[in-house]
Amino acid sequence: MLDVKDFNFADSAYSTSSFDFKGFLSKMLGYWKWFVFSIVIALLIAYNINIRQQKIYGLDASIVVRDENNSYFTSNTSLVFNWGGVSEKVQTVVTTLKSRTHNEKVVQKLHYYISYLKEGKYNLEDVYGQTPFTVTIDENKAQLLQVPIKIKFISETEYELSIDFKDKQSATIVYYNDNTKENIPIQNQMYNKKAVVNEKVQTPFLNFTLNIKPSAFNYVGSETYIQFENFDSVVSKYRNLSVSVDNQAQSVIKIGLSGTNKNRLVEYLNTTVKILKENQLQSKNKFATNTISFIDSTLVVMEGQLNDAEKELNEFRKGKNVFEMEVGGSTLTQQLSDYDVQKETINRKVSYLNHLKSYLQKDKGFASLPAPAVAGIEDPNILLNVSKLIQLSAQKDELSKTAKSAVYFEEINTEMNALKTVLLENIETAKAATQIDLGVINKVISKAENKVRVLPEQMQEHVKISRKYNLKDNLYSTFLQKRSEAEIVKASNVSDIEFIDSAKDIGGGLQGPKNDVNYILAIILGFLIPFFIVLIITLLDNNINTSEDIVRLTKIPVIGVIGKKISKDNLAVIKHPKSALAESFRALRTSLQYIYKRQDAEGAKIVMLTSSISGEGKTFCSMNLATVFALSEKKTIIVGLDLRKPKIFDDFNINNSVGVVNYLIKQKTLDEVIETTHIPYLDVISSGPIPPNPSELLMNEMMTQLINELKEKYEYIILDTPPVGLVSDALELTQYCDATLYVTRQGFTKKGMLAVVNEKHKRGELHNISIILNGYQNKAKYGYGGGGYVYGYGEYGESYLDQVREYTWWEKIKNKAKKSKK
Repeated sequence: MLDVKDFNFADSAYSTSSFDFKGFLSKMLGYWKWFVFSIVIALLIAYNINIRQQKIYGLDASIVVRDENNSYFTSNTSLVFNWGGVSEKVQTVVTTLKSRTHNEKVVQKLHYYISYLKEGKYNLEDVYGQTPFTVTIDENKAQLLQVPIKIKFISETEYELSIDFKDKQSATIVYYNDNTKENIPIQNQMYNKKAVVNEKVQTPFLNFTLNIKPSAFNYVGSETYIQFENFDSVVSKYRNLSVSVDNQAQSVIKIGLSGTNKNRLVEYLNTTVKILKENQLQSKNKFATNTISFIDSTLVVMEGQLNDAEKELNEFRKGKNVFEMEVGGSTLTQQLSDYDVQKETINRKVSYLNHLKSYLQKDKGFASLPAPAVAGIEDPNILLNVSKLIQLSAQKDELSKTAKSAVYFEEINTEMNALKTVLLENIETAKAATQIDLGVINKVISKAENKVRVLPEQMQEHVKISRKYNLKDNLYSTFLQKRSEAEIVKASNVSDIEFIDSAKDIGGGLQGPKNDVNYILAIILGFLIPFFIVLIITLLDNNINTSEDIVRLTKIPVIGVIGKKISKDNLAVIKHPKSALAESFRALRTSLQYIYKRQDAEGAKIVMLTSSISGEGKTFCSMNLATVFALSEKKTIIVGLDLRKPKIFDDFNINNSVGVVNYLIKQKTLDEVIETTHIPYLDVISSGPIPPNPSELLMNEMMTQLINELKEKYEYIILDTPPVGLVSDALELTQYCDATLYVTRQGFTKKGMLAVVNEKHKRGELHNISIILNGYQNKAKYGYGGGGYVYGYGEYGESYLDQVREYTWWEKIKNKAKKSKK
């Protein structure tokens, strides 16, 4: 039974493997061509992007929002307006500037849904404001949507329209009056038409007039494109303008806009402020406009009544002594007229209060209410609250065009409801006071009328008719005065929004493209892409690449590092005795002799070479290690004990028909299976024919006899055995060996295979074991840039060592070309 502790060594050794950051950096250096290639490609892409991108400019304008008080509010008129403080106006302005409704007005006014384009080096460029013409469209008729229309001037008064539909079967047309769209079939892929300037073009998909600018000159032969854009898309684009409030001055607003054409930016910024000012002033004049409208409608009715009263008075006076009638009742007539005006004023107040109460109770819109002063109401509470209510109603109407969520209206609705509650109370109080006044004036009028009754009948009739005329005339004059006051207020109002700096192209303003940033990003991305590829390769690489990998995975010492085989055959040492590869085997021989000395080993020395799996260079190392022993004039023999997959005979040009197997089954004697080689002091015993029971043969007593006989004849015996990771044959031979060399191969042997060796070493199945790293290349892509186990003399040893290297594919092609010429 195996103890669980037997496995701890392997587990702990393998678990010590961690990410080798230094090795990773060295490996990155090995892939330096990848990084250079990736960065160059990224820079080329960035360059192509930069040269194709149009320049982006940024312009801005600054405005200030003030409380512009009208001096006529307090001096010459009783019409009082209150439009809120600056902070409320600023927030309203910020919201309005980015609103859909406001930007629709600006785009519509400037006709920015028409693009003026010119063929650039890489794309169509916006040349708004730089063309010799402008286009005026009929918004009620169809226009071709989002297809470039080429305009080429044949003469100063004639041009040619060209449209390339590019194999389209249909096209979209738009009606800008209501922004509706429809598809129409396309009959010809190329459309051409000659037209005359200042004359209307009328087709199923084009309806416009081309107008030459007065400043245009030398434009014959020029080519320009116009394109009709989607109205909603254009509006959405301009809604992205930046609007910010100055932190130091809360009433100052900065408006910014970016684009490829400065002329468009300047016109849009200045027009958006202009329209904003007009709308704000119109809203500010709303109260006065409502009042004037109310007075005008009242005056129309009163004018007819006044004319009728005047006509009745004139008819009555015909043929009568007017002087006598006026003298007799003039005083009473004047008194009654004054009383009638007072009563009419009181009745107007009552009527307005009832009208206002009805508005409040039915929750109608309040933006169209006239000023209370028109009805003669002087109560400051009613005047102020009605003004606020109208302001909030107008603000709500404006907000409804830009905001759809009920959250935005909650605060306004709360404030309006509070005002309505207060106003209803004010109305009841005012009505009660008005009823008292009405009772008083009725009593006064009744007393005056009693005095009239004592007059002659004809004089009474004259007083009655004159009284009616005087009332109409007085009321008409009063309303004319109120209208005049409202007109003065409206005319003297100024906008609360003023320019600090209007938008202007003074040069500069370039915002992009960010060429330097693109190049920096290209370098970063060009580095990161191969970096992550190398990182993934490193993380997924489970092969042994350096001696440091072996040191981290096992406590078994590394006895030597063998370079990569650069010749086709395995006898590298004898063919290139001064090569660095040969020197690495000599270094291995020296290390083995040190081990033997430390063990006080005497007599023949037996070395067993094994590996984890086939292909790690075990046979190659066996032959060349035997060669360096033979070159030192030590009688050496290689015994091919890989009975399952024999390889050792080919390089020595011997026949594998007779070998170890024949000896172990007692068919041949030792002398009959030993083959001499062309290398002095080196003999070989090949494995012979493949037996059906290799493990049993190696356990045979004849194997012990073979080893004993070889010890008498040779100083060094090299056993080329099967891979220990695949079969157990090699384990049967460790009892004969003074040293066991476990061969690993750079970039081939898996790290997990060392766990098997660790386990067997821990159990004692493999003793005196050391590890060889074979096929080593001192290249950074293996995560090893230098140092470690060096098998040559470096740059100072070039004169001592044969510089044998493998040619690149390009060098091979050139060499073949040179040979073919000869």
